[in-house]
Amino acid sequence: MSQAKEGSTVKVHYTGKLNNDQVFDSSREREPLEFTVGAGQMIQGFDQAVNGMSVGDNKQVTIVAEEAYGARNEDAVFKLPKTQLPAELEPQVGMQLEASREDGQTQMLVIVGLEEEEVVLDANHPLAGQDLNFDIELVEVN
Repeated sequence: MSQAKEGSTVKVHYTGKLNNDQVFDSSREREPLEFTVGAGQMIQGFDQAVNGMSVGDNKQVTIVAEEAYGARNEDAVFKLPKTQLPAELEPQVGMQLEASREDGQTQMLVIVGLEEEEVVLDANHPLAGQDLNFDIELVEVN
């Protein structure tokens, strides 16, 4: 039976839940997720969980925030003058904006507050600071 190890390209089905059992993502209604174990394509804890699994294995794992999307960084919440937003944009709490970073990468920002002259933006990953619970099924190893 094929076993996942570092460098293996694998396909998995998964369901990710928060500690309150809210599902935040699942591959069950689509194609399995394909990635290379240990290549840095996945959050650290997910990679570690799949390493050593055999095809057909099912595993439940809790990945602590530090091995997932890290702790929330309150310094990543900041204010931006509304004048720096596109003129046609009507900012609303919960709206996601895409911004270019200095290194050329894009980053998602979420509007978490509105003030008279400014918007309050959060650059944290939406799952930062949360432990994640996964049900993982290894479907294929190449």
